[in-house]
Amino acid sequence: MKRNHRETTRIVSIGTVDIGGGNAVAIQSMTNTDTADVDATVKQILDLEAAGCQIVRSTANTMEAACAFDKIKERIHIPIVADIHFDYRLAIAAIEHGADKIRINPGNIGGEDNLKQVVAAAKARSIPIRVGVNSGSLEKQLVEKYGGVTAEGIVESALDKVSMIEKCGYDNIVISIKSSDVMMCVHAHELIAGHTNYPLHVGITEAGTLYRGNIKSAVGLGLILGQGIGDTIRVSLTSNPVDEIISAKTILRTLKLRNDGIELVSCPTCGRTKIDLIGLAGQVEKMIQEYDHLNIKVAVMGCAVNGPGEAKEAELGIAGGEGEGLLFKYGEIVKKLPQDELLGALKYELDNWG
Repeated sequence: MKRNHRETTRIVSIGTVDIGGGNAVAIQSMTNTDTADVDATVKQILDLEAAGCQIVRSTANTMEAACAFDKIKERIHIPIVADIHFDYRLAIAAIEHGADKIRINPGNIGGEDNLKQVVAAAKARSIPIRVGVNSGSLEKQLVEKYGGVTAEGIVESALDKVSMIEKCGYDNIVISIKSSDVMMCVHAHELIAGHTNYPLHVGITEAGTLYRGNIKSAVGLGLILGQGIGDTIRVSLTSNPVDEIISAKTILRTLKLRNDGIELVSCPTCGRTKIDLIGLAGQVEKMIQEYDHLNIKVAVMGCAVNGPGEAKEAELGIAGGEGEGLLFKYGEIVKKLPQDELLGALKYELDNWG
């Protein structure tokens, strides 16, 4: 594996977003609307934008959907990627209608001649091609070669697909190798980082529900990104796509790969807790999504006696007591407030921070 692969990958431009070459890791999600329904798709993309999504992917599963990309692009502000399976004509149509990148598996696009047509269309418009390989669809011969679905097989499959595009005279490529097996996915990324300098889009595919999927994604992406691998990410959740963006930002901030937005710390409940700490922390977590421009730590503590001291590294915080609580900065108490005024006081401080 190359040391800090992220710094050495080639730069690929997806619309207005540059990835690779040490650029910041970009956050991606995918719409779950009917892409042909332009209004519904635009609405969801605008919601994703507001949450912090930087690249969005939409399926081009019908000709109507493929031809809707230009209409969608007129009303959004981030690059859009067309996701295509099997039908090369849909890939060409999506490119011709403004897709900023396409995602294909060169092995199932309908043969070499069809692939050449897709690559030619992409090359004419300098549109990147994301080569996607999923452990669930690994070729039979590679499963037999390696005695099952393995990281080695996934990597070999991906590099083979990349070579198919290179043979068509094109190298504006992003690679994606995914598995729902966290450790297999980690190992596959460690392997492929030693064999290519194309940017890598990383994620744990089919990670699961909001709760379980977040844990699997945090573990897998943490291990991959923490080794300097990965140029774009998606947290794949069986949930509202906006949840994927919130989770991705949290993962990147935890790894110090982003330094924008508020870091929230809150204590676990205990016998000293005299307020609804769980509810209060949940309200604060929702509220701070509006303050991505602030790079501070906010604490929500359940004990007015020890809370400020335990969270003295936080720039700002609140601590609950019985019927009342404290507002504190850098561990120092600023004022005592009725319990029902704590949230409002915290919001006031955030609105006027700096």
